[in-house]
Amino acid sequence: MSDIPLGKATAYPTAYDRDLLFPVPRSANRRELGITDDDLPFGGFDHWRAYELSWLMPSGQPVVALADILVPCDSPNLVESKSMKLYFNSLNQHVFADAELARRTMEQDLSDAAGAPVSIIVHAGDASAVHTADVTDAVLLDDLRVTTATYQPAPQLLDCVPGTDVEETLCSHLFRSNCPITAQPDWGSVLIRYRGEQIEHRSLLSYLISYRLHEGFHEHCVEQIFKDLSDICKPQALQVSINFLRRGGLEINPLRSSDRKVVAYPLGRLVRQ
Repeated sequence: MSDIPLGKATAYPTAYDRDLLFPVPRSANRRELGITDDDLPFGGFDHWRAYELSWLMPSGQPVVALADILVPCDSPNLVESKSMKLYFNSLNQHVFADAELARRTMEQDLSDAAGAPVSIIVHAGDASAVHTADVTDAVLLDDLRVTTATYQPAPQLLDCVPGTDVEETLCSHLFRSNCPITAQPDWGSVLIRYRGEQIEHRSLLSYLISYRLHEGFHEHCVEQIFKDLSDICKPQALQVSINFLRRGGLEINPLRSSDRKVVAYPLGRLVRQ
């Protein structure tokens, strides 16, 4: 069994350690898109949901909880997902006097790592507090049939329908990218709300599929899609979000909007999540 490439042990922390959180500057990837931190073309936030959250009461009895974590998109750093998972695991044997102290501690630690105020909502017990997202108003692109052999981001695939003016919501569950650190696949459902000249649906589907072999952080994939759609289709209003599937007890739902004052809120969970 020691020769198989599966199930290799990972060292998980047994004591609380805030230094496990690994900040990644957003600026490097944004520079590649022609975006500077002091002049962001969007507002938005990164919504994380932690499902495997636990600590100890003073009596030694465990608490299990779920948390919504809201990170502003103008924070200098994102927090790398595996480091966040290891950090949350470091709380498993830590004693907190109450849930509020646990929440404040996590909020401060993540704010320090992100370089901006992070807000956390803790839900005790099961996931019943999480509402399923309603996307019944969205046009599902996945029923279309396209022919493609392009699996790196290709904005040149995008096209618009001249002379149109629409307001619509488009959805695809076919999105896949890959973690630039671990190379693990990241699966997600894309939701695009916009107003303006109609985005040609097949071209958009081909474009989203083109991320299939791309290595990029969740947050930066959303920003790249937002930037490409803004540059090529020039919508009057645009919102792009991706609900990524859970991995290691964490899921992330980044959202970017042409409304730079959009207020962060926990996004609904899709069935696949």
